[in-house]
Amino acid sequence: MTASHSSAKRPLVAVDGVVVRRGGSVVLVKRKKPPYEGYWALPGGLVEYGETVEEAVVREVKEETGLDVEIKGLVGVYSRPDRDPRGHVISIAFLVVEVGGELRGSRETEVNEFYAIPRELAFDHREILRDGLELAKGLGIDVKATFLDEDLDKY
Repeated sequence: MTASHSSAKRPLVAVDGVVVRRGGSVVLVKRKKPPYEGYWALPGGLVEYGETVEEAVVREVKEETGLDVEIKGLVGVYSRPDRDPRGHVISIAFLVVEVGGELRGSRETEVNEFYAIPRELAFDHREILRDGLELAKGLGIDVKATFLDEDLDKY
């Protein structure tokens, strides 16, 4: 089978990681550039050519947070065409848990762990994080983080 390439616009593929640390906190990165400069976000980024989405999320989390992680499950696929102001970007989000490394930022981000999740997050990361926390609790992963303005005991 021969792949057909055209000059038609196509969406980009990205990954996001809902990172749960050993103590039950979640890890977020503060963006240092637009869009959403100064906002907290999930660690993630574009999938590189020749890379699986699973490899991409492990790489992006390591690059942006310094943590080594293990994938525990697929949170979901987020494909609203307007979810990223730069263009149509489909995000495949994974629940990951810390297995090593040291929490540190990068050139592009500042990093921190949260038990009380900030109200305002970049992109649609609030929705992704909510779905990820629900998955984590369903899998029996000890998550102590909650949203500042919500009671997530129902998850």
